Amino acid sequence: MAELRLNSPLQYVKGVGPKKAAIMAGLGMTEVRDLLFYLPRRYLDRTSVTPIAKLRVDEPATIVGVVKAHGILHGRRKRYEVIIEDDTGGIPLLFFQGVKYWERTFKKGQIFAATGTVGYFMGLQMVHPDLERLEDEGDRMIHAGRIIPVYPQRAELSKAGLNSKTIRRLTTFIFDNLTERIPDYLPPAECRRQQLPVLDEAIRTIHYPDNRDQVEYGRRRLAFDELIRFQHLVFRNREHKEKTVKTRTYAPPGEMLGGFKNNLPFDLTSGQKKAVKEIFDDLQKEHPMARMLQGDVGCGKTVVAVLSALYIAENKLQTAFMAPTEILAEQHFRNWQEPLSKVGVTAGLLTASLKAAEKKETVRRCLEGEIDILFGTHALIYDYVSFNHLGLVIIDEQHRFGVQQRGKLYAKGDNPDLLVMTATPIPRTLALTLYGDLDISTIDNLPAGRQPIRTVWRATDVRDKVYDFIKDDIAKGGQTYIVYPLIEKSDQIELENVEDAYRDLSEGVFKDCRVAIVHGRVKPKERDEILGRFRDGEIDILLVTTVIEVGIDNPNATIMVIEHAERFGLAQLHQLRGRIGRGEKQATLVAIAHQPISDIAAQRLKFFISCTDGFRIAEADLELRGPGEVFGVRQSGPLEFNSVRLSQDRDLLEASRDLLRRLFQEYNSLDTDYRSLLDYLNKRAAQIDHTLGGG
Repeated sequence: MAELRLNSPLQYVKGVGPKKAAIMAGLGMTEVRDLLFYLPRRYLDRTSVTPIAKLRVDEPATIVGVVKAHGILHGRRKRYEVIIEDDTGGIPLLFFQGVKYWERTFKKGQIFAATGTVGYFMGLQMVHPDLERLEDEGDRMIHAGRIIPVYPQRAELSKAGLNSKTIRRLTTFIFDNLTERIPDYLPPAECRRQQLPVLDEAIRTIHYPDNRDQVEYGRRRLAFDELIRFQHLVFRNREHKEKTVKTRTYAPPGEMLGGFKNNLPFDLTSGQKKAVKEIFDDLQKEHPMARMLQGDVGCGKTVVAVLSALYIAENKLQTAFMAPTEILAEQHFRNWQEPLSKVGVTAGLLTASLKAAEKKETVRRCLEGEIDILFGTHALIYDYVSFNHLGLVIIDEQHRFGVQQRGKLYAKGDNPDLLVMTATPIPRTLALTLYGDLDISTIDNLPAGRQPIRTVWRATDVRDKVYDFIKDDIAKGGQTYIVYPLIEKSDQIELENVEDAYRDLSEGVFKDCRVAIVHGRVKPKERDEILGRFRDGEIDILLVTTVIEVGIDNPNATIMVIEHAERFGLAQLHQLRGRIGRGEKQATLVAIAHQPISDIAAQRLKFFISCTDGFRIAEADLELRGPGEVFGVRQSGPLEFNSVRLSQDRDLLEASRDLLRRLFQEYNSLDTDYRSLLDYLNKRAAQIDHTLGGG
């Protein structure tokens, strides 16, 4: 066949063909280059295969053996058992989750490589090991005796037979036949300065490393690339802000604001007062404000945002206030509509579930300037929504919105001021990297009267005692959330689900209590009615999914139980915890963990019960999970962090910022290599602008 180049169509790679090529094209892979940048998501270390007879308890190992028997075992907990044997002995592999899936996976006589930690219960065993099916004995060294890349598995690829093993064969063929190197835009001097490989070497070692050190060597190069692309956008945004001059001016705060604050049923905390001053000072400057308001759950960010919107209304301008869920948007509107109306400010609500006539009327009033503050969800970005004179954009839980959504809302005004809020505090050492184009206000204290939430971690065998505790609390007038990871039963993974739990609990242990259920598939009208009854004390126990993670406010909720707490990240656990303890009563959270519990999950739960400080939790979650889950950067479309590990890459973080500072500040004195780098970054940014503008 013809020699392969980076722009060669994937269709002509041996093992692809037209049908598979069409499926890959649907996922953005059309050329050889695209597949080379489809990077492994993890690795299995199979450089040494251990004979089963030499396995030791609590030690990680890779074994290769033949399936001798397999089937479902019933007991206190149903599980799937597979007996694997090699020439020296046998060992059971146990699967507690996804029993039906594993039942379809194994056949007697198949050869598998299994990698995991050896456990002991009435004999040696492996629980939920990583598996790789080997076609025959010859596969042992091709796919088992090395560091094995495991690629992201998507349903479309799996159906086409493009599993990790197939992708390994394709990439091996490409590297064996590729006639050119991957071009590098990073100057050689910069590679030497940061002790990083050139791009071609990094990509090859990421796919086929000889050892773990090579994986890290290649990852750091790709991480640096992601950081400099991200930093370029940060610097560019800040430069644009500094060059933009607002066409509007703001008078000093007046009587409307004073009257509103006097009517609040509480005094602002020192942190809230400081944040309000920083925002108001920013609004009065000649350049558009771009500020983040951060603080722990329950610290009172919303009232600061509403005061900011009120200041805008006082100056005859409008505010768009976008929340990530209808529940939260409706709650903001319901809580603030009446207090705002008392000082002459009109609030509106726009969500996707409103009736067409209601939407049309709200949009008309907004366009004609009759609405001062429009609360809503992503419905605010729809093309048919226009403002008379948009002065401020507020985005609540900003990490839940992509760049495109934020940009579309911002474009509805003439360089409006921007306030984004987050209840996931950003460690100071990282804030400049993730949000270097934003100024940051921090509310660092909670309202008076709040008691620390008692948090405990328990196994499933104490659930009956937990239920007794809930009934005792209900008798004293308390209310409870019970959180589940799934809405309904799944064939793929065995986790507790809210629908089965509602049937079992409402007819069983809690049959004398008032029990209700809310999840993402409950219709908005019914959901609002249930939440209203819960707030009014007409429901004792609310069974929910993480739909209540952000913003639901019920001061009388004193207990939360989280089922399968081992499945949640630290930041999400902390967000859920913020739904209780919002009044003056002592609140308790019980995190129920189900076996098997990984070492990382155990670390996470141990830290969670010992700490209620959102900033420390953000740092710890960063160490355990990475930036994508903590800060939502993976939801930003083209601005993804796939290789960056911010907890490990502090040096690259600083280096990327220093490099971009040099590129922007010393543009006229840059040599050819560095000028080419800036040109490359500008072209990528233009492509992103085109993508976002065309969406």
